[in-house]
Amino acid sequence: MGTVGTGTDDIAAEQRQLINVAYRLLGSVTEAEDAVQDAYARWYALPRSRRAEILSPGAWLTTVTGRICLDVLGSARARRERYVGAWLPEPLPDRTEWDRAGGAGATGPVDPADQIVLDESVTMAFLVVLESMTPAERVAFVLHDVFRYPFAEIAGVLGRTPAACKQLASSARRRVGVARAPVTAAGQADVVRHVKEAWETKDIAALVGLLDPAAVMTADGGGLVGTVLRPVESGARIAQYMVALADRAPGLELLERSVNGVPGLVALRAGVVMTVAAFDISDGCVTRIWAVRNPEKLRPWARER
Repeated sequence: MGTVGTGTDDIAAEQRQLINVAYRLLGSVTEAEDAVQDAYARWYALPRSRRAEILSPGAWLTTVTGRICLDVLGSARARRERYVGAWLPEPLPDRTEWDRAGGAGATGPVDPADQIVLDESVTMAFLVVLESMTPAERVAFVLHDVFRYPFAEIAGVLGRTPAACKQLASSARRRVGVARAPVTAAGQADVVRHVKEAWETKDIAALVGLLDPAAVMTADGGGLVGTVLRPVESGARIAQYMVALADRAPGLELLERSVNGVPGLVALRAGVVMTVAAFDISDGCVTRIWAVRNPEKLRPWARER
């Protein structure tokens, strides 16, 4: 599962890999960072003689990180039952976009979100599907299907046989379902741009035309800001809600920005990021909207402003 060298650069490189694994397992940058820090704390707590005996420190750290994430996933279910409204994964910005827009330039410690590779395995649609899996399924699937770790090593994380881990990954794969033909980034960006324009002009008819009739919008405010507590279903109801929201928030500024690596929208008011919206698009229509409004989940975005 990897190796750790003795140099600072080698250790930092391994940390980036672990952050990437942990974010996909947990859907939370903060929890991913905590899990990796815990794994490193356990590594450095070992006597030097014990560390010298470990042939692959990278594999050891990945195993420990995986086990920590497994425990977090188990307790997360109970926590999310107490969560106010729907729980969504933390959205990730593409730092290069903010650099070009003149919003970055901050100095200091590297943000864990900067270390996460933005690919198809961190799209909001994919992360939401991962949330439907059992903790063991999620660990087996992410480690094998996303990071290509062999089941023999995954068995050490889950404490099960390689055959059992293979079965867990297979079960998780069925939850993912039959993959659709991917929408090109340009095609998705066009749809998102049209949504932005219709939202800004409060054109309900245009919004309805862009939304699938069976579209669903889920919002996450965490009880800290006002938002709908249950998913809004049907394109017509979502369009009405979006326009009503624009009416209640004069001066709202919409920016086209990548959200977890795919085109999305960021809503600002008085320069403050209020909402980050991710979209799932099929056949030129928006089928799902995930709107994250919980300010605790928007910290990587707030830093850029």
